[in-house]
Amino acid sequence: MLQCNFSAVSVLIIGDLILDKYYYGKVNRISPEAPIPIVKVTGNKFSPGGAANVAKNITHLKATAYLVGITGKDENKDILSDLLVRSNVKPILTQTNEPTITKMRVIGEHQQIVRLDFEEIKEPENKIIEKIKKDIQDIIEKVNIVVISDYGKGICTFELCQFVFKIAAQKNIPVIVDPKGKQWDKYNGATMITPNLKELGEVVGKDLKNEDGEVVDNGLIVLNNYRIDNLLVTRSEKGMTLITKEQSVHMSTEAKEVYDVSGAGDTVIATLSVALASGMTLKDATTVSNKAAGIVVSKFGTEPIEYDELNQDLALNQNQKVVTLDYLTGIVNDLKYKQKKVVFTNGCFDILHRGHVSYLNEAKKLGDILIVGLNSDHSVKLLKGDDRPLNHENDRAFILSNLKSVDYVILFNEETPYQLIKAIKPDILVKGGDYQIPEVVGREFAGRTIILPFVEGYSTTQLIHKVKDH
Repeated sequence: MLQCNFSAVSVLIIGDLILDKYYYGKVNRISPEAPIPIVKVTGNKFSPGGAANVAKNITHLKATAYLVGITGKDENKDILSDLLVRSNVKPILTQTNEPTITKMRVIGEHQQIVRLDFEEIKEPENKIIEKIKKDIQDIIEKVNIVVISDYGKGICTFELCQFVFKIAAQKNIPVIVDPKGKQWDKYNGATMITPNLKELGEVVGKDLKNEDGEVVDNGLIVLNNYRIDNLLVTRSEKGMTLITKEQSVHMSTEAKEVYDVSGAGDTVIATLSVALASGMTLKDATTVSNKAAGIVVSKFGTEPIEYDELNQDLALNQNQKVVTLDYLTGIVNDLKYKQKKVVFTNGCFDILHRGHVSYLNEAKKLGDILIVGLNSDHSVKLLKGDDRPLNHENDRAFILSNLKSVDYVILFNEETPYQLIKAIKPDILVKGGDYQIPEVVGREFAGRTIILPFVEGYSTTQLIHKVKDH
């Protein structure tokens, strides 16, 4: 089983910094001035983008991130700096007279309507490059690996990239690159480059089919034409292909549902960097990166990978339906944004019988996702006495999670699931038996509360007594 511990890892990220702005709203009419929708703004969100998003992903994986880049002397620089500091990134920013690169997106009814780019693309002046070189020299001793995040906005010049490869080689520090454009001479000396299929096609000068053989053949051409050790080609629905001069490894996509690919490349290179720096093999680091990408594409916007999310997904010897509260709340937020109906129920489920299965099947029919809150062993004892439960909480969780109707299982220690329901805020709260709705704990946090009757003749307590009598 792969396990992640990146707390001792430090990464230096060099690249183009971007501020991502999102404005959300409702569309109720078309403008009388032009045939365009009018968006009534109801909210906004600002996020670090580009190399800044790589750094944010790294800190959310509980590693240390030093970020070197340039900004303007404007309000957007202040917003970006504040976002980075709040994400525990250590920014070393050089200000120029150009605007801070900003991308503003307007979202109406969950559909991106327009994107506005604020940028001036040009190479920095020599004095700026020299300042950045000095910043890199000051930090290089503190890190285990270097990332160059090239978004083609000007900072990743031939001179600066080659300086990075030279100083990193002297310290025996690997450098991985997220590339942009056709001129890969500036990346000579890279430990690994992570192009997507389109970027690989650009550097070889032709459109590539998303087929294993074509990807490998052209990847080997690149490795032979440049001083690059390895390639990791991201291939959308086909997953990833790791290409070295000795072998190629294809990895199918880990995405369960693709909702937004924004920032997926940032997540790949961020996870790859901390995984390699923590001592993982190239193949294992690629596997971890693939899983991280599969998680973030199911989120909206440039959201980072979370350490707990990744470790939960890597727990291959555990059932991935059994989740923590932090992980579950993230899932629920995404599901609600996608307008999925979340159903919640709870119970001890000490001895799973036909009545339970029928009840859970009926609960699932009420919505899209069924979450089961499961009383822990401690919680069951509070309710049923010291001689219960008969089955350990891990066994009960395993059995529940293997039912087709159950999407997620979460354990809780309290006597009631009040705090759990408060955190999840399900669309539908389901209770079984002869309860009256005013008696149901947590109903004030749910959209609706529904009582489902138990199947007659099936009771865990009756089963236990029956066994004892025999």
